[in-house]
Amino acid sequence: MSIFNIKIDSTSNPEIKKFVANQFLTSNNSYEFKNIDEAKSSPLAQQLFYLPFVKTIYIAQNFIAIEKFSIVEWPDVENEVAEQIENYLNSGEILVKEAPSAKKVPVTVYAESTPNPAVLKFVANKPLVDGTFEFKNIDEATHAPLAQALFHFSFVKEVFISANYISVTKYDLVEWQEVSLELREFIRKYIEEGKEILKNELLTQTKKEPSKPDVPEVPLDDYSKQIVSILNEYVKPAVASDGGNIAFESFDQHTKTVKVILQGACSGCPSSTVTLKNGIETMLKDMLNDDALKVEAING
Repeated sequence: MSIFNIKIDSTSNPEIKKFVANQFLTSNNSYEFKNIDEAKSSPLAQQLFYLPFVKTIYIAQNFIAIEKFSIVEWPDVENEVAEQIENYLNSGEILVKEAPSAKKVPVTVYAESTPNPAVLKFVANKPLVDGTFEFKNIDEATHAPLAQALFHFSFVKEVFISANYISVTKYDLVEWQEVSLELREFIRKYIEEGKEILKNELLTQTKKEPSKPDVPEVPLDDYSKQIVSILNEYVKPAVASDGGNIAFESFDQHTKTVKVILQGACSGCPSSTVTLKNGIETMLKDMLNDDALKVEAING
Protein backbone atom coordinates (compact mmCIF):
# COMPACT_ATOMS: atom_id res chain seq x y z
CA MET A 1 0.00 0.00 0.00
CA SER A 2 1.30 3.46 -0.93
CA ILE A 3 2.22 5.78 1.92
CA PHE A 4 0.40 9.10 2.06
CA ASN A 5 2.47 12.23 2.46
CA ILE A 6 0.92 15.66 3.05
CA LYS A 7 2.29 18.97 1.81
CA ILE A 8 0.97 22.28 3.18
CA ASP A 9 0.03 24.90 0.57
CA SER A 10 -1.17 28.47 1.06
CA THR A 11 -4.15 29.90 -0.82
CA SER A 12 -5.26 33.40 -1.81
CA ASN A 13 -7.42 33.40 1.33
CA PRO A 14 -5.18 33.66 4.44
CA GLU A 15 -7.80 31.80 6.49
CA ILE A 16 -7.63 28.72 4.23
CA LYS A 17 -4.81 26.19 3.95
CA LYS A 18 -4.60 23.29 1.53
CA PHE A 19 -3.22 19.97 2.70
CA VAL A 20 -2.15 18.29 -0.54
CA ALA A 21 -1.69 14.53 -0.75
CA ASN A 22 0.78 12.69 -2.98
CA GLN A 23 -2.03 10.48 -4.28
CA PHE A 24 -5.73 10.80 -4.94
CA LEU A 25 -8.22 10.86 -2.08
CA THR A 26 -11.54 10.69 -3.94
CA SER A 27 -12.74 9.56 -7.36
CA ASN A 28 -13.23 13.11 -8.63
CA ASN A 29 -15.99 13.87 -6.13
CA SER A 30 -15.75 16.98 -3.95
CA TYR A 31 -17.29 17.46 -0.52
CA GLU A 32 -17.89 20.51 1.63
CA PHE A 33 -18.69 20.33 5.34
CA LYS A 34 -19.69 23.38 7.39
CA ASN A 35 -19.96 21.61 10.75
CA ILE A 36 -19.59 18.24 12.47
CA ASP A 37 -23.20 17.22 11.76
CA GLU A 38 -22.74 17.70 8.03
CA ALA A 39 -19.56 15.62 8.25
CA LYS A 40 -21.26 12.39 9.36
CA SER A 41 -20.15 10.72 6.15
CA SER A 42 -16.47 11.56 6.75
CA PRO A 43 -14.81 10.30 9.95
CA LEU A 44 -11.71 12.38 9.24
CA ALA A 45 -13.73 15.58 8.80
CA GLN A 46 -15.51 14.85 12.07
CA GLN A 47 -12.16 14.44 13.81
CA LEU A 48 -10.94 17.74 12.40
CA PHE A 49 -14.07 19.57 13.60
CA TYR A 50 -13.07 18.73 17.17
CA LEU A 51 -10.29 21.26 16.66
CA PRO A 52 -11.94 24.48 17.91
CA PHE A 53 -10.52 26.66 15.13
CA VAL A 54 -11.87 24.60 12.19
CA LYS A 55 -14.68 26.44 10.38
CA THR A 56 -15.12 24.63 7.04
CA ILE A 57 -13.62 21.50 5.48
CA TYR A 58 -13.44 20.87 1.75
CA ILE A 59 -12.31 17.48 0.43
CA ALA A 60 -11.27 17.36 -3.24
CA GLN A 61 -9.53 14.86 -5.47
CA ASN A 62 -6.03 15.13 -3.99
CA PHE A 63 -6.24 17.71 -1.22
CA ILE A 64 -8.15 18.76 1.88
CA ALA A 65 -8.72 22.49 2.34
CA ILE A 66 -9.54 23.86 5.77
CA GLU A 67 -10.90 27.29 6.58
CA LYS A 68 -10.19 28.39 10.15
CA PHE A 69 -11.68 30.85 12.59
CA SER A 70 -9.43 33.78 13.51
CA ILE A 71 -8.75 32.52 17.06
CA VAL A 72 -5.43 31.02 15.89
CA GLU A 73 -2.81 31.64 13.23
CA TRP A 74 -1.97 28.90 10.74
CA PRO A 75 1.78 28.78 11.52
CA ASP A 76 0.88 27.75 15.08
CA VAL A 77 -1.28 24.78 14.11
CA GLU A 78 -0.75 23.78 10.46
CA ASN A 79 1.93 21.16 11.13
CA GLU A 80 -0.22 19.39 13.71
CA VAL A 81 -3.19 19.41 11.33
CA ALA A 82 -1.05 18.02 8.51
CA GLU A 83 0.22 15.25 10.80
CA GLN A 84 -3.32 14.37 11.90
CA ILE A 85 -4.51 14.14 8.28
CA GLU A 86 -1.46 12.10 7.25
CA ASN A 87 -1.84 9.65 10.14
CA TYR A 88 -5.53 9.15 9.39
CA LEU A 89 -4.97 8.51 5.69
CA ASN A 90 -2.20 6.01 6.44
CA SER A 91 -4.45 4.17 8.90
CA GLY A 92 -6.43 2.81 5.97
CA GLU A 93 -9.74 4.10 7.32
CA ILE A 94 -12.36 5.31 4.84
CA LEU A 95 -12.20 9.02 4.03
CA VAL A 96 -15.79 9.64 2.90
CA LYS A 97 -18.72 7.23 2.97
CA GLU A 98 -21.03 7.83 0.07
CA ALA A 99 -24.21 9.07 1.71
CA PRO A 100 -26.97 11.65 1.12
CA SER A 101 -25.47 13.83 3.85
CA ALA A 102 -22.34 14.38 1.80
CA LYS A 103 -22.77 17.53 -0.24
CA LYS A 104 -21.64 17.02 -3.81
CA VAL A 105 -21.11 20.30 -5.59
CA PRO A 106 -23.33 20.57 -8.71
CA VAL A 107 -21.14 20.81 -11.79
CA THR A 108 -21.26 23.69 -14.21
CA VAL A 109 -18.72 24.44 -16.95
CA TYR A 110 -18.40 27.56 -19.03
CA ALA A 111 -16.18 28.31 -22.02
CA GLU A 112 -13.89 31.32 -21.94
CA SER A 113 -11.83 32.77 -24.78
CA THR A 114 -8.07 33.27 -24.38
CA PRO A 115 -5.53 35.56 -26.08
CA ASN A 116 -4.59 32.55 -28.20
CA PRO A 117 -7.31 32.09 -30.86
CA ALA A 118 -6.49 28.37 -31.11
CA VAL A 119 -7.19 27.79 -27.40
CA LEU A 120 -10.44 27.78 -25.46
CA LYS A 121 -10.59 27.57 -21.68
CA PHE A 122 -13.29 25.43 -20.04
CA VAL A 123 -13.81 26.49 -16.41
CA ALA A 124 -15.56 24.30 -13.83
CA ASN A 125 -17.15 25.46 -10.58
CA LYS A 126 -15.04 23.01 -8.57
CA PRO A 127 -11.33 22.17 -8.19
CA LEU A 128 -10.15 19.49 -10.60
CA VAL A 129 -6.43 19.05 -9.87
CA ASP A 130 -3.65 20.54 -7.81
CA GLY A 131 -0.75 21.49 -10.07
CA THR A 132 -0.35 21.90 -13.82
CA PHE A 133 -0.47 19.11 -16.39
CA GLU A 134 0.15 19.53 -20.10
CA PHE A 135 -0.37 16.88 -22.77
CA LYS A 136 0.83 17.42 -26.34
CA ASN A 137 -0.69 14.19 -27.67
CA ILE A 138 -2.64 11.11 -26.60
CA ASP A 139 0.53 9.14 -25.84
CA GLU A 140 1.55 11.67 -23.19
CA ALA A 141 -1.92 11.33 -21.63
CA THR A 142 -1.50 7.68 -20.58
CA HIS A 143 -2.23 8.55 -16.94
CA ALA A 144 -4.79 11.26 -17.69
CA PRO A 145 -8.16 9.70 -18.62
CA LEU A 146 -9.90 13.04 -19.25
CA ALA A 147 -7.15 14.22 -21.57
CA GLN A 148 -7.22 10.87 -23.37
CA ALA A 149 -10.98 11.21 -23.87
CA LEU A 150 -10.56 14.72 -25.26
CA PHE A 151 -7.93 13.56 -27.76
CA HIS A 152 -10.57 11.34 -29.33
CA PHE A 153 -12.10 14.52 -30.75
CA SER A 154 -10.33 14.84 -34.10
CA PHE A 155 -9.85 18.59 -33.74
CA VAL A 156 -8.11 18.47 -30.33
CA LYS A 157 -4.39 19.15 -30.65
CA GLU A 158 -3.25 19.70 -27.02
CA VAL A 159 -4.78 19.59 -23.53
CA PHE A 160 -3.73 21.55 -20.45
CA ILE A 161 -5.32 20.90 -17.03
CA SER A 162 -4.80 23.07 -13.95
CA ALA A 163 -6.78 24.11 -10.86
CA ASN A 164 -10.44 24.26 -11.99
CA TYR A 165 -10.05 24.54 -15.76
CA ILE A 166 -9.06 22.70 -18.92
CA SER A 167 -7.46 24.58 -21.82
CA VAL A 168 -7.90 22.87 -25.18
CA THR A 169 -5.84 23.71 -28.26
CA LYS A 170 -7.51 22.89 -31.57
CA TYR A 171 -6.29 22.22 -35.07
CA ASP A 172 -7.26 24.76 -37.74
CA LEU A 173 -9.66 22.34 -39.43
CA VAL A 174 -12.61 23.68 -37.37
CA GLU A 175 -13.76 26.95 -35.84
CA TRP A 176 -14.58 27.17 -32.13
CA GLN A 177 -18.18 28.18 -32.76
CA GLU A 178 -18.69 24.82 -34.48
CA VAL A 179 -17.45 22.63 -31.61
CA SER A 180 -17.30 24.60 -28.35
CA LEU A 181 -20.80 23.69 -27.12
CA GLU A 182 -20.24 19.99 -27.77
CA LEU A 183 -16.88 20.06 -26.01
CA ARG A 184 -18.19 22.03 -23.04
CA GLU A 185 -21.06 19.59 -22.51
CA PHE A 186 -18.71 16.61 -22.83
CA ILE A 187 -16.40 18.03 -20.14
CA ARG A 188 -19.32 18.91 -17.85
CA LYS A 189 -20.81 15.40 -18.06
CA TYR A 190 -17.40 13.80 -17.58
CA ILE A 191 -16.83 15.72 -14.34
CA GLU A 192 -20.42 15.33 -13.14
CA GLU A 193 -20.28 11.56 -13.56
CA GLY A 194 -17.27 11.45 -11.26
CA LYS A 195 -14.94 9.94 -13.84
CA GLU A 196 -11.22 9.90 -13.18
CA ILE A 197 -9.32 12.98 -14.34
CA LEU A 198 -5.76 11.94 -13.49
CA LYS A 199 -4.29 8.69 -12.25
CA ASN A 200 -2.10 8.31 -9.18
CA GLU A 201 0.94 7.69 -11.37
CA LEU A 202 1.07 11.42 -12.17
CA LEU A 203 1.28 12.23 -8.46
CA THR A 204 3.58 9.46 -7.27
CA GLN A 205 6.13 9.58 -10.11
CA THR A 206 9.60 10.45 -8.89
CA LYS A 207 11.17 11.77 -12.06
CA LYS A 208 10.56 15.25 -13.44
CA GLU A 209 7.93 15.16 -16.17
CA PRO A 210 7.60 17.69 -19.02
CA SER A 211 4.02 18.33 -17.90
CA LYS A 212 5.11 19.55 -14.47
CA PRO A 213 8.10 21.88 -14.88
CA ASP A 214 7.38 24.16 -11.94
CA VAL A 215 10.05 22.72 -9.65
CA PRO A 216 13.64 23.03 -10.94
CA GLU A 217 15.84 19.94 -10.52
CA VAL A 218 18.87 21.85 -9.22
CA PRO A 219 19.13 24.21 -6.23
CA LEU A 220 18.60 27.84 -7.15
CA ASP A 221 20.88 30.73 -6.30
CA ASP A 222 19.40 33.70 -4.45
CA TYR A 223 18.94 35.76 -7.63
CA SER A 224 17.08 32.95 -9.37
CA LYS A 225 14.88 32.55 -6.29
CA GLN A 226 13.92 36.22 -6.57
CA ILE A 227 12.98 35.68 -10.23
CA VAL A 228 10.85 32.63 -9.35
CA SER A 229 9.15 34.56 -6.55
CA ILE A 230 8.20 37.42 -8.90
CA LEU A 231 6.91 35.01 -11.55
CA ASN A 232 4.83 33.11 -8.99
CA GLU A 233 3.36 36.17 -7.28
CA TYR A 234 2.78 38.58 -10.15
CA VAL A 235 2.80 36.66 -13.43
CA LYS A 236 1.29 33.22 -12.80
CA PRO A 237 -2.15 34.49 -11.64
CA ALA A 238 -2.54 36.64 -14.74
CA VAL A 239 -1.37 33.86 -17.03
CA ALA A 240 -3.69 31.35 -15.34
CA SER A 241 -6.65 33.65 -15.93
CA ASP A 242 -5.85 33.36 -19.65
CA GLY A 243 -5.84 29.56 -19.49
CA GLY A 244 -2.10 29.04 -19.39
CA ASN A 245 0.92 28.66 -17.16
CA ILE A 246 4.45 30.00 -17.00
CA ALA A 247 7.27 28.10 -15.30
CA PHE A 248 10.83 29.12 -14.55
CA GLU A 249 13.38 26.98 -16.43
CA SER A 250 16.79 28.59 -15.85
CA PHE A 251 18.80 31.78 -15.43
CA ASP A 252 22.17 32.34 -17.11
CA GLN A 253 24.20 34.82 -15.06
CA HIS A 254 26.63 35.47 -17.92
CA THR A 255 24.07 36.37 -20.58
CA LYS A 256 21.47 37.65 -18.05
CA THR A 257 18.88 35.47 -19.77
CA VAL A 258 15.82 34.10 -17.99
CA LYS A 259 14.32 31.09 -19.76
CA VAL A 260 10.70 30.19 -19.08
CA ILE A 261 8.30 27.47 -20.21
CA LEU A 262 4.92 28.52 -21.56
CA GLN A 263 2.02 26.08 -21.31
CA GLY A 264 -1.64 25.90 -22.18
CA ALA A 265 -3.04 28.93 -23.95
CA CYS A 266 0.31 30.71 -23.68
CA SER A 267 2.15 28.11 -25.75
CA GLY A 268 2.13 29.21 -29.38
CA CYS A 269 0.04 32.29 -28.64
CA PRO A 270 0.62 35.07 -31.21
CA SER A 271 0.82 37.66 -28.43
CA SER A 272 3.22 35.67 -26.23
CA THR A 273 6.33 37.42 -27.60
CA VAL A 274 4.83 40.83 -26.85
CA THR A 275 3.82 39.64 -23.38
CA LEU A 276 7.31 38.35 -22.66
CA LYS A 277 9.08 41.52 -23.81
CA ASN A 278 6.68 44.29 -22.84
CA GLY A 279 5.24 42.61 -19.74
CA ILE A 280 7.36 40.02 -17.97
CA GLU A 281 10.77 41.26 -19.06
CA THR A 282 9.96 44.85 -18.15
CA MET A 283 8.58 43.77 -14.77
CA LEU A 284 11.70 41.76 -13.91
CA LYS A 285 13.98 44.62 -14.99
CA ASP A 286 12.08 47.09 -12.82
CA MET A 287 11.67 44.89 -9.74
CA LEU A 288 15.24 43.57 -9.81
CA ASN A 289 16.75 46.89 -10.97
CA ASP A 290 18.63 45.17 -13.77
CA ASP A 291 18.22 46.59 -17.30
CA ALA A 292 20.36 43.85 -18.80
CA LEU A 293 17.83 41.07 -18.13
CA LYS A 294 16.30 39.22 -21.06
CA VAL A 295 13.41 36.75 -21.05
CA GLU A 296 13.13 33.92 -23.54
CA ALA A 297 10.55 31.17 -23.93
CA ILE A 298 11.95 27.74 -24.74
CA ASN A 299 8.60 26.78 -26.24
CA GLY A 300 5.54 28.70 -27.45
